[in-house]
Amino acid sequence: MASADVRKELLDCSICLNIYTDPVTLRCGHNFCRGCIDCVLDSQEGAGRYSCPECRAESVERPVLVRNITLCNIVESFLPAQPHQEESGVFCTHCVDSPVPAAKTCLHCEVSLCDKHLRVHSKSPEHIITDPTTSLGSRKCSVHKKILEYYCTEDNACICVSCRLDGEHQGHQVEKLEEASEKKRKKLRNDLLDLTTEREEAEKRVQELQEHMRSTRGKSTDVKARVTALIRDLRRQLEDLEKKVLAEVSRQEEQMSLSISHSIQQLEINKEKLSGKMGDIEKLCKMSDPLTVLQEPDTGDLCDTEEGGNGDTEGHDKRLQGAGDLDVALISQTLHTLSGIITEVNGGIYRKYIMTDMLLDINTANDYLNISDDRKTATYVGVKQNRPVRPERFQKRLNVISSQSFSSGRHCWEAECNGTGGWKIGMCYPSIERKGDLSQIGNNNKSWCLRREKKQYAVLHDSEVIQVPHSVSINRVRVCLDYEAGQLSFYELCDPIRHLHTFTATFTEPLHAALCVYNAEGNWVKILPYK
Repeated sequence: MASADVRKELLDCSICLNIYTDPVTLRCGHNFCRGCIDCVLDSQEGAGRYSCPECRAESVERPVLVRNITLCNIVESFLPAQPHQEESGVFCTHCVDSPVPAAKTCLHCEVSLCDKHLRVHSKSPEHIITDPTTSLGSRKCSVHKKILEYYCTEDNACICVSCRLDGEHQGHQVEKLEEASEKKRKKLRNDLLDLTTEREEAEKRVQELQEHMRSTRGKSTDVKARVTALIRDLRRQLEDLEKKVLAEVSRQEEQMSLSISHSIQQLEINKEKLSGKMGDIEKLCKMSDPLTVLQEPDTGDLCDTEEGGNGDTEGHDKRLQGAGDLDVALISQTLHTLSGIITEVNGGIYRKYIMTDMLLDINTANDYLNISDDRKTATYVGVKQNRPVRPERFQKRLNVISSQSFSSGRHCWEAECNGTGGWKIGMCYPSIERKGDLSQIGNNNKSWCLRREKKQYAVLHDSEVIQVPHSVSINRVRVCLDYEAGQLSFYELCDPIRHLHTFTATFTEPLHAALCVYNAEGNWVKILPYK
């Protein structure tokens, strides 16, 4: 009982209540298992102060854990010599009174031995001593019931001495088990290194993809926010424009109504006057006394009005005609603000890219390509143009590149083709080959393109071909370059615009627009002017 109390006092951790594992000491002198006190200190991290679980001694900084070497030695001497063997469940065969963990197993005698019985056990060569095990049957030959000592490299089997000398493995190449296992362990270690490298590469790729996904989500969030803001602003501008146009129409309507009302009022007055004069004339017509009729004013005088008669009526008609039309030109001018709003929206969505008016460099054009006077169209003519030989001119392939190049920023340009033959539209480095097969756009690591060939579409880089499924002819293409982001994208200019493919690379040189036209004479590709 006293021994148990001593153990509890000296060897048991007050946190886990078990014998110390890697005991450490705090500044206050109390001891704990390293793992136990680490968990306690981790739980106190958020409070900003640390305290000993025993005496509650506090400190602002996390305590330094000092390994208690003396206590470690006491624990190791107190514990069984081979605690892990007890966990394996292998006990000494000779200790029948109480189970004692086995230290070794003799394969020859088929017994397990504690340290005490191991010291008196036979040391002769036939007694093979191994780590404790209960699987004795698996260590003997199933045919000869002898210990497996050799490894047949031809049959990949563990064998006994009888199998080697007069059994089915006679004459085969064999090795001692220790030698064979060491070779296998060496191979396994090499395999492990290879697998570790592959796993590290896979982890790196996963991290890169996760980073790309986070970047994509960030860009998506940014684009959504910009689109939402643009649509909100567009809605506000349209509402303001609607109010402005309706107010202008209402103003013109009110002005026109006032003018018409005034004209109606004047005409009503004239109408009353005319009615009175008509009554006077009717009376004269009914008189029978000739003298009275002749003495009254002439009918022409009666028809004249004080305001000028018919002339005044014509003035009213002119004013009425002028007041009867809305000022459509002014309303149209106000509505013309819509085009500015649309331009602003386009600029908001595509403001990262600068639309560029590209020109072809005739000094790079293959001799079978005709370059238009405005340097925007390349046509395959099938007749040599006999241009001067220059080092920058494409000799074998029907290529031409632009005079402009881009080494930074975001740029867009567009092209149109007639679609009757093959063509390539893309971009390339100025260091691209100008002779031989490596000068073909897309067939090297210095160019990227969209290709039409035999009514099939594909994107190419470094001879890698990726098909672009499409059932309708692509006639108009937009190329977008984000140099710093390392992205080159191709779009079909249709309604709505359709994304075809995006190349990702680390650009190391300026990029030129590149065209290739072939297959059919008269086939052409044209760079569209910037609008």
